[in-house]
Parts: sequence; C-alpha cells; structure tokens
Amino acid sequence: MDIKKFVTPEIIFGKGAIEQVGESCLRLGAKKVLIVSDDGVIDAGWLEKTIHCCRQVGLNYATFYNITTNPKDFEVEKGRQVYEAEECDAVIGIGGGSVLDVAKAIAVVATNGGNISDYEGVDQIDVPLPPMIMISTTAGSGSEVSQFSVIVDSKRRKKMTIISKSLVPDIAIIDPYTLTTKNHALTAATGLDVLTHAIEAFVSVASTPLTDVQAKNAISLVAQYLRPSVASRTNEEAKTAMAMASLQAGLAFSNAILGAVHAMSHAVGGRFPLSHGEVNSVLLPFVMEFNFIAAPKHFLYISELMGVDVRGLTEVEAGRKAIELVRRLAEDIGAPQRLSDMGLKEEYIKEMSLIAIEDACMITNPRDITVKDVEYLFSQAF
Repeated sequence: MDIKKFVTPEIIFGKGAIEQVGESCLRLGAKKVLIVSDDGVIDAGWLEKTIHCCRQVGLNYATFYNITTNPKDFEVEKGRQVYEAEECDAVIGIGGGSVLDVAKAIAVVATNGGNISDYEGVDQIDVPLPPMIMISTTAGSGSEVSQFSVIVDSKRRKKMTIISKSLVPDIAIIDPYTLTTKNHALTAATGLDVLTHAIEAFVSVASTPLTDVQAKNAISLVAQYLRPSVASRTNEEAKTAMAMASLQAGLAFSNAILGAVHAMSHAVGGRFPLSHGEVNSVLLPFVMEFNFIAAPKHFLYISELMGVDVRGLTEVEAGRKAIELVRRLAEDIGAPQRLSDMGLKEEYIKEMSLIAIEDACMITNPRDITVKDVEYLFSQAF
C-alpha cells in the first residue's frame, strides 16, 4: 500500500492568539515552563507579553535567551542547564526559527540526555519530549509546526539537521500581529525562506497530495503579499497572509522535506554567521534551474500560482517563467542577488559542497545531484 503520513501540531492562528499561551500550557499539564527567546523578541516586547500571559493563569516560569542567529550546540547545553536547575517540565519557544529550533533541542537533551549532536539525522530520539508550545514571531521558518531542528555543531562548524516526529510541537501559536515589529530586511529574508520551503516541498520526491495543497497555497500567498508586507509594517492583510503562508509552507516541508537549496544554505550557515533566508534567496533560482528538467510540470504550476497566464505557452516556456518570477521578487524587495554580495569568497566552495552533499535535505531533491553539481551551483551563485 502507498501509505502517506502527515504530522501537525494543534494550531492556534489569528490576531491576539499569543494570549492563549498560558492556558495552552495548563491544558498540557505544565507546572513550570522554560520560556526560550532572544534579544530581538525581548526588544519587541513579546517575551514580556508571554510572561504576562503565564502569570495570569498562575503558571511558574524561567527564561533563557542567549541565542545567536545560527544557534550553536553549546547554547542548547546552556538552555538545558537552566531547564534542569529551574526544575521545568515544559518548554515555550517564542521567536524566529533560531529560537524555536533551540527550544526543541533543549527539550531533546533535557529528556534524552547526552549532547544534541547525538540526535543528528532521522528518528534518533527515543524518549518522549516534554510539552512544547511554539510561538512564531516571523513569517519564515515554519519551525512552530515542523519535525525539524537545525543546530550548529561548533567543533565541526556544520549545521546538524535533526528530524523526528518527536520534534513536532504540541501546540503552535501564530499571531500575525507579532509581524508588525519586524523591519523590512528581516521581513524580506524570512518571506523568501517561506517561498523556498514551499517550492522545495512542492517538487520534493516525498511530496503528497496533502503537502501539495499546503505548498501551492503558500506559493500563491507569497507571490501576492510579500511585496506589500515588506513595504509596510502596518499592512494587516499582508501580515496575516504571510503568517498563513509561513504556516502552510511549514506544514508542507515538515512532511515532504526539502532539497538542495536548504542543504547548501545549511552548509553556508554552519560556517558563516549569515541570514538563512538571504542565503536561500540567492541559491533558490540557481537550484530551480538545475532541478527544472526533473519536474517541468511542477514549475508550470508554480508559474501559474505566481500569476502567469500560461495559455499558449509550452510546458517548458511556462515552467521557466517561474524562475524569472522568483528572481524578480527577490530583486523587488531588496534581497541579495549573489553570495559575494554577502561577503562570501569562492575559496570556500569545495568545503561547503562536501558538507552540503551529506545534508539530509539532499535525499528528497527531485534531481540526482553530485558534489560536482553542488560546486557548480555554488560557483553560479557567486
């Protein structure tokens, strides 16, 4: 039988949804939660809001917020120490992908022991995790609904991809109002990450009808609403649409996995402190060019979803429009166009390619790929 699975947490979506966090923790039986965040979340006032909601329902809490853009294994260990010292029994993550990934990783090592590197790969987690509530404050990572956690191994200078159904949070809270505190550059970078999630999930060899419907709607929403969301912090319609796009792209890639763009950007992010979304935005059109022959009909659908009238065009002509549209969107919102624009040097191509080819995300790329292919794609992106 051709059996498909689709995993998802309970989802609370809408303006003001963050106010549900305290009650959500109580429903899961939490007595004391570790709230994981970062400086940006604190500056925007969302940590204070979360603490207020916990206090309102009489829930005890501790906090941990020493997290960097591409979070490291030693940050996870520090968070674990706080969790244990404070005798917590649940985890709240509030922030972007880095924060949510660390929150999940803390839950792993707090219950399963050892180092987070012990859980690299697929289905390496044996002991059930404590209750996890994830609150996304960026329309970007999709970590609030995914079975992924990506953490840098500081010794190997490599991003570890941890994949397990155990990492799917119990409750995901998505409040579009939190997006109003992001600047235009972060809005652009995280929005292009959403688009990358959706496109890679849609063309993944592990895609299903359940993931396709999520991915396709996310692509359409990004095409319509990312530009106005970047243009205005107060455009409520655009923020709500991008929050939904991020959620749906997250559901899609959590179940269909990803591809070469993410494998390559993980290699870059493990070595250099660069924005994951911006690296994705540079790599995406080049990888789309490479993957095109593996799924031309899918690319035709992407063109349609992004607003192209494909009548009168051949499948190839229509499909290639998708690559042009992705490039134009990135240009319009001011995203970097080349890796060299971000300060990378070509001398690192071989090293990054060897790391990328071993990434778990390569398994579901629609076209067979070699390390030489990866080197070529990196060189094109410079």
